[in-house]
Amino acid sequence: MDQEEYIIDILQLINSDNLGPVTFYKLLQKFKTTKCIIENITEVKKVKLISRAKAESIFESACKKNIHILTFDDCDYPQKLSEIVNPPPILYTIGNHKILNHPKSLSVVGARNASINGRKTASKIAFDLTNSDVLIISGMARGIDAAAHKGALFAKEQRGYTVAVLGTGVDVPYPDENKFLYHQIIEQGCVVSEFAPDTIPQATNFPRRNRIVAAMSCGTLVVEATANSGSLITAEIASEYNRSIFAIPGAPSDPRSIGPNNLIKNGANLVVCATDIINLIKTPHINKPIKIKKLSQPELPLYKTENKNEHQTINKTKIIDYLNFDGVYVDEIIRASGMSAAEIALEVLELEMNGLIERQSGNKVALIKK
Repeated sequence: MDQEEYIIDILQLINSDNLGPVTFYKLLQKFKTTKCIIENITEVKKVKLISRAKAESIFESACKKNIHILTFDDCDYPQKLSEIVNPPPILYTIGNHKILNHPKSLSVVGARNASINGRKTASKIAFDLTNSDVLIISGMARGIDAAAHKGALFAKEQRGYTVAVLGTGVDVPYPDENKFLYHQIIEQGCVVSEFAPDTIPQATNFPRRNRIVAAMSCGTLVVEATANSGSLITAEIASEYNRSIFAIPGAPSDPRSIGPNNLIKNGANLVVCATDIINLIKTPHINKPIKIKKLSQPELPLYKTENKNEHQTINKTKIIDYLNFDGVYVDEIIRASGMSAAEIALEVLELEMNGLIERQSGNKVALIKK
């Protein structure tokens, strides 16, 4: 069969209502070819097949935008992703998709409202790992994800590579604040998604994105995560896929340390630098699956919303989310937040008056322990 027609067959099937990866592979097992599935689709209850013209339109749109489409049986399809049950039948990619089968890789996940120290840690470890020829994979979210991508890109004399897995179409950079990062990743690495071009952010897409992040690498590192963070779910999925789990320990008084500390108590590898991870990746072993226990600690607020609609506008991180109990330089808060010195000064004053932070020597501020 012509490869283009074969890809359009899969696009027609996988973009139809009530036909996800599980159903796709069951139908393929039954009918043997995609063409036969389409010819007999009326036998499948609830499935509403999209038109051939719509599938062709998706294919043409991808071609015009220089989006490369990998099918599940393509030799360039990520081998580690193909090891899981019901992998995405289609992956859309922009950039160098050849790196998706890099022999050593690590997923880095963590809090969106990460502290400055957490961002520094993620960035430094990603930088060192990339220089040691380990591919960094993350979800391009704000916070830890973005910091890890940036560290990887800055490695190898600012020619490092990294992979971003999106919960949108590969042509829809999200969040908006990471648009510049998105274009850097395309230039030096690869952006991946199982969602068709022009797919906008939807809450239901991100768990599906997270399973790809977990599956595509040799292991997953959690840098910061609150008790009910989605990063812990990614770590649990990775453990179920028999991937190594790593966690950076943190101060018990910081809610963002609860997740990593809990992972370590449940058997994750405690690491503090890239060397710890490299040594463990070199000697793969069978992991005991880590089950994440839900804790009562509420998650730190990620964003304000004016309504409960599915598509929400995410505001900039509050400066309190950058702080910890040890102290952070005000200049670092300015650089990380993108806010002006005057805006930071006003917020610091308000937090201080409310008894939430204290000033330290050297123009540092810190959270007050209660």
